[in-house]
Amino acid sequence: MKRESATSTCLSCVRYLRNIQLVHATAIYVPLSPPANGATDKTSAADWTLNIEKLAAAITPKTKMIVSLDIVFSRDELLAIGNLCVKHSIMILSDEVYDRLYYVPFTRIATLSEKIADQTLTFGSIGKAFYCTGWRVGYVIGPEYLISHVCTAHTRICYAAPGPQQEAAAVGYEEGDSRGFWEEAKTDMKGKIDRFTEVLDELGLPYTDPQGGYFVLVNTKKIRIPGDYAFPHHVESSARDFKMSWWLAQELGVAAIPPSGFYSPENAHLAENYLRFAVCKNDDVLELAKARLRGLEKYLAD
Repeated sequence: MKRESATSTCLSCVRYLRNIQLVHATAIYVPLSPPANGATDKTSAADWTLNIEKLAAAITPKTKMIVSLDIVFSRDELLAIGNLCVKHSIMILSDEVYDRLYYVPFTRIATLSEKIADQTLTFGSIGKAFYCTGWRVGYVIGPEYLISHVCTAHTRICYAAPGPQQEAAAVGYEEGDSRGFWEEAKTDMKGKIDRFTEVLDELGLPYTDPQGGYFVLVNTKKIRIPGDYAFPHHVESSARDFKMSWWLAQELGVAAIPPSGFYSPENAHLAENYLRFAVCKNDDVLELAKARLRGLEKYLAD
């Protein structure tokens, strides 16, 4: 089978990588770079940058698709990506599962021009929009000539989605605006972000203020795990963020996600001093997590 290449803008996600490999394609990674002052200062998600020149350099005559995910790109960034794709006749897979949960102006790449729209598949998630991820219901928007291929693949991957959840999702979208659900959800989740980050401010731990979704990236460079701490064999050789995640769960009882797992191996070092915390929890759980995280004080470098 002829091999083609797909270019993916990171943070890359495992499910996309597996789909790319399934069709014998090659993933080429262009990572998001963390802010230079991320270890010392509170930053914005906008400070995680995509180098457009590197993206352009990664495109080859075999490139078929760009996968864009995990960040609220600015309109200018999206336009630069879209124009590159139009120039090289590349499809765009735009992961917009948090399209209803954003705290800054949000732009859909497919709205920037007719040419960009004609090459774009936009993916959404009912589970993310309505906080019911167990439903496993989503949708895709795009031109008919691309959607027909999506339908062909869909019938052979999962065959069909559950009907009752689809009907509930349709009613949810019909009622969401009139009932003020989307604005209430944003206010509620932003409040949880603010509640959780109070303890980070107390401890002087720098973090990235999110522009969408419900995850907070915390820089852990100031945290010192005891040098004689005994990690199990399967963790001992892992990246720093995996070790930090294990240690934090075992010693303080707080779970966090090691973000280097979202990067390709050659770019994983960019995220090794961060941990990703989910704040989509009841307030009493967030308060318990904050209380436990205060136990980090004795492990902080001066």
